[in-house]
Amino acid sequence: MVSKFTPEVNKIYFLETHSLFHILKGKGTIEVDFKNYLNWDDKLIFLEKGQYIKFSSDSFVVRRIDFDNQVLFKSQDVRILFKHLVSLGYIDYLDCKDCQEYLSNTIFSSQKDIIDISVNQWYWQNPFKADKKEYQIIFDIKEVIDQEFKNHLSVEELIKKISKNNKNINYLLKNKIGLTIKKLEVNKRLIEDQKLIAFTDNPIKQIAYEQGYKDVAYFNKNFKKNTGITPSEFRDQIGFQLDDQFENDLFQMIHDYHTSQKSLSFYADKLHITEKTLNKKVRQKLNTSVGQLIRQEIIRTSKELLLNGEKIKNIAFYLGFEEANHFSTFFKHYTQLTPTQFLKKYNS
Repeated sequence: MVSKFTPEVNKIYFLETHSLFHILKGKGTIEVDFKNYLNWDDKLIFLEKGQYIKFSSDSFVVRRIDFDNQVLFKSQDVRILFKHLVSLGYIDYLDCKDCQEYLSNTIFSSQKDIIDISVNQWYWQNPFKADKKEYQIIFDIKEVIDQEFKNHLSVEELIKKISKNNKNINYLLKNKIGLTIKKLEVNKRLIEDQKLIAFTDNPIKQIAYEQGYKDVAYFNKNFKKNTGITPSEFRDQIGFQLDDQFENDLFQMIHDYHTSQKSLSFYADKLHITEKTLNKKVRQKLNTSVGQLIRQEIIRTSKELLLNGEKIKNIAFYLGFEEANHFSTFFKHYTQLTPTQFLKKYNS
C-alpha cells in the first residue's frame, strides 16, 4: 500500500508492517526507537515491523510504502534494508536513478521491484565495506539477537546459533560496524525494554519478568546504567515529551530566521529561556547543538534554491555569506559536493 501524508507532531506511528519512508519535505528531526535523526534528507528509510517513527514538527510531507507481502522477506538479502545495526536502514535516493524512476511513476509496479532496486543500491553503497558473505554473517547474528534477546544468552551461545566453530564473528562485527555482539544485544534489549515502559501501562515488575529478568532490582539497576534514569522516571519523561512543543517551536524559529540570525542568544530570547537552558535541552533531546541545527537548515534551503534554478551568487547573499566561494566551501563541507556537483548529480 502506498500513501502520502502529513504526520502529526509527536504522534507515535507504530509499524505493523515493514515500511519504506521517503520524506518529501520538512524541517526538524525524526525519531525512530528513541533515537533522533537529523540527516534524513535525500534518503529512502526502511523500517521493520515493530519499530516506531515520530516527527518533531508539523512541516513534514512523507511518502510511505507498506510491504504486506511477507514473501518478499524470504530472501536473506532483504534483511540488509530493515535490520538496523548502528543507524537507520537507508539508501541514498539521489544515487539511485532506478529508485527515482520507480517513485516518480503514478502507478507503481510490483512492490518487489523497489525492494530489489534498493537491495542492489545498498550493496553498491556498501556502507560497512564488507563483502556479501561477511554481510550475511553480520545479519545472521543480528537476526539471532532479535529472536533470542529475552533469553539473555552469552556471546558464545549466540554465535553457536549460527556457527559452531566461527570464532572470528565478534572481530568481524567490531571491525565492520564498530560494535561487539554483546553491545548489539544490549542495544536490542534496551530498546524493547523502553517500548514496554513508555507505551504500555504494565507495572515495571511485570515488564522485567516479561523481558527475561529474574531480579527486578537488577532490571532497574541495569536500565539506569544504560539510560541514566530509572524505568519509572523514563515513563514519566516520555509522557511529558509527547505533549512538549519545544522542538516544533524551535524548528519553526530556525526555519523563519536561519538566513539572518545565527546566534544562540537570539533563539534563547525568542523562546524565553537562557542560553544555557536552550543548549541543555537541545543536547538532551536531539544530541546536537543549535548551531548544527541552523547549519542543516541552511543546507536544506540552499538545496531547494539550487534545484529551483537560483544562481549560486544570489543564494550565497540570501543566506548571509559575504562571498559566493564562502558559501560553496560551506556547502561542500557538509555535503561533500560543491553546489555545481550537487546539481549535476541530482540532474544526471
